[in-house]
Amino acid sequence: MGGQDRRGEDPPRRRAEGPHGSPPATIRHTYRGDLQIDLVAPDGSLYRLKSSSNGDSADDVVATYTVNASSQTANGTWRLQVYDRYSGDTGRIDSWGLQF
Repeated sequence: MGGQDRRGEDPPRRRAEGPHGSPPATIRHTYRGDLQIDLVAPDGSLYRLKSSSNGDSADDVVATYTVNASSQTANGTWRLQVYDRYSGDTGRIDSWGLQF
């Protein structure tokens, strides 16, 4: 991360069952308000997990998000997409997962 429009890494393929996903994420960043985080379904649909926010100057994102993905097929490659909306701070994805 660092700079604008940096993306997260692709996870391995996962097989899961059920209507709701809960991806836990640990993202290290020196200004978490810079970050916009989306879960990308196998068909390309986006699920916004976190919007960027100028007022959130704390470090790091350590969170579990719940999305209603009942209209999606669980099989396939799901991705975590992270955009760093502002330059000047850096970070990395330490971990993330997807559970259905």
